[in-house]
Amino acid sequence: MSNEWPLWEVFIRGQHGMAHRHVGSLHAPDAELAINHARDVYTRRNEGVSIWVAKAGDITASAPSAKGPLFEPSNSKVYRHPTFFDIPDDVGRM
Repeated sequence: MSNEWPLWEVFIRGQHGMAHRHVGSLHAPDAELAINHARDVYTRRNEGVSIWVAKAGDITASAPSAKGPLFEPSNSKVYRHPTFFDIPDDVGRM
């Protein structure tokens, strides 16, 4: 058994915006202390309104080298592009 605390990834939502962004990582024994440590380390100037922490080991990410096969299927879905729709001539006229 390791005596090292797990690594947590920290995400902060700023005062202007709805999205959380990754700001860094830290070690803590549990989620509550990870949030408290994140507050102390990453929001010293009151720039955050919300903190998310996630155990680094629980995050699964795609590999940048796999971007072709991963994102390629969406390119074949032409209905997602505005060129798929016929726009009536009177739309957009004032």
